[in-house]
Amino acid sequence: MAKYKIAWLPGDGIGTEVMEAARIVLDAVGFEAEYINGDVGWEFWKSEGNPLPQRTIDLLNSTDACLFGAITSKPKEEAIKELAPELADKGFEYSSPIVGMRQLLNLHTNMRPCKAFPTNPANFRDGIDITVFRENTEGLYAGVEFYPLEDELRQSIIKHNKKMSKFDFALPDEIAISLRIITKRGATAIITSAFEYAKKTGRNKVTIAEKPNVIRETSGLFLRTGREIAKNYPGIEVEENNIDAIAMWLVKNPEDYDIIVTSNLFGDILSDITGMLTGGMGVSAAANIGDEYAVFEPTHGSAPKHAGKYKVNPIAQIMSAKLMLDWLGETEMADRIYKAIAQLIEEKKVLTYDMGGTAGTLDVANEIVRKLA
Repeated sequence: MAKYKIAWLPGDGIGTEVMEAARIVLDAVGFEAEYINGDVGWEFWKSEGNPLPQRTIDLLNSTDACLFGAITSKPKEEAIKELAPELADKGFEYSSPIVGMRQLLNLHTNMRPCKAFPTNPANFRDGIDITVFRENTEGLYAGVEFYPLEDELRQSIIKHNKKMSKFDFALPDEIAISLRIITKRGATAIITSAFEYAKKTGRNKVTIAEKPNVIRETSGLFLRTGREIAKNYPGIEVEENNIDAIAMWLVKNPEDYDIIVTSNLFGDILSDITGMLTGGMGVSAAANIGDEYAVFEPTHGSAPKHAGKYKVNPIAQIMSAKLMLDWLGETEMADRIYKAIAQLIEEKKVLTYDMGGTAGTLDVANEIVRKLA
């Protein structure tokens, strides 16, 4: 009997290809699991009006962890146009399945380790080692949005904020609102995760990235919460800075940063920057972690133009599998995979196009298997 039950969600586009590569490596390292396929992504949106069907949510609730590939997401108008004709004009609204999973399962912590593999030709510089902790369930991704704007809501906003009176003239279909929601509970969960990780791994600095000088209430709450939590970790240096300043200094002096913790949208942006500094989306993985469950994914998208070609880099997906093994306590297997990837990159013989090579997706997976042996 398999030791683990893993929800297996390839998704769309190149998701199926990089997941195939990850399975090759997981089997080779001796991971004992029952992989249960789940339905998620664009095809299910088009045919059912739901890219994350209830049966898939039930699957997640019955497994030990989830490995996720990639999904296609499109703007509201394009999504509606691609619905099956029989679903048109029935009120369906597209929402991202990965965001849905994060919220439904309370996967409050998004952890994105961005460490430069030595000699990776796609590195900005060797020696960069940054982990971004991104709040995963609220902020501007909470999904509380209004369009067109109802008059009752408009009047309430104007009443509580006189600066909004300049929007009195706007017609309901000429203004849209998205709420940025920060809760003490959400901020506490992500900031505590960052400090605990620093303590566990021997890191000595946590940087809190927000914008309290302009977004006073929400960023202010996040920052105050961070200061309270920092008191419990006296051996760890705490740095506070504005999100735009950190984005600038990351490009110039990335070695100055160790652990960065921030809210949802800011973390999404900063982790893309740190990912590109350490080799690009082809090697960047993420863990979505809750109190009892976790979903692991590469940070790249579904890249439809490359689908079916088996040319994209599978290392991000394989690194996601490595993070899953770490979370499950299979650290010996995880370390072996990491060392095999590092050796492959150091040799520079079997690399995909984004790293200056000509190898295919499964070529890389099979070469990692040879390194494991």
